[in-house]
Amino acid sequence: MSVAAGIQQRRDARLERRRRRISEAALDLFATRGYNATSVEDVVERAKMSKSAFYEFFTSKEDCFRALLAEQGGALIHDVLASAATGHNHHERLRFGITTFVHSCFEKSSVARLLIVESVGLSEGVDKVRQELQGRFAGAVGEEVRHAMLHDPFYADKDPRVFGRAVVGAVSDAVGYYLTHPGMDAESLAGSLCRIFAP
Repeated sequence: MSVAAGIQQRRDARLERRRRRISEAALDLFATRGYNATSVEDVVERAKMSKSAFYEFFTSKEDCFRALLAEQGGALIHDVLASAATGHNHHERLRFGITTFVHSCFEKSSVARLLIVESVGLSEGVDKVRQELQGRFAGAVGEEVRHAMLHDPFYADKDPRVFGRAVVGAVSDAVGYYLTHPGMDAESLAGSLCRIFAP
């Protein structure tokens, strides 16, 4: 490796560490205080960075939120779909997808709060990201139903698109409720939802 390449690598690593500090601070604040109650000043104070460092990576508070939602929410949905794909039949794939979503939301409650609570109605740009993420989950569920309806009586009369959206809506709503109203653990909630949508 050349000297110039080594210098560039160290510079890139330093920039990535700075971006990560700002992103982690923003994620924590958006999840605990809420988007509207969090300012750019709050984020940089928590990250122990300057305001100019924030604007080096993001054009605005909303741009930061949108980037976090796409990155963190995207990773969560990727994990859900990867887990679902390991199932041997449509029941297993649906159960694995629902269960992974619930467990991931409980384990990464800050990300879940962004995806399920804080992003709703925030702006057209944020809505677009949230809808794309939810659409990937709903599309995967719908695809399973499309195949299952040919040989499984439970799914035979279900519209795959409606069923996919219903699963995402119900699962998201249930997770959002039990994250803010303790009383049900992830395993029990996932089991209940699986009995409804993948009996």
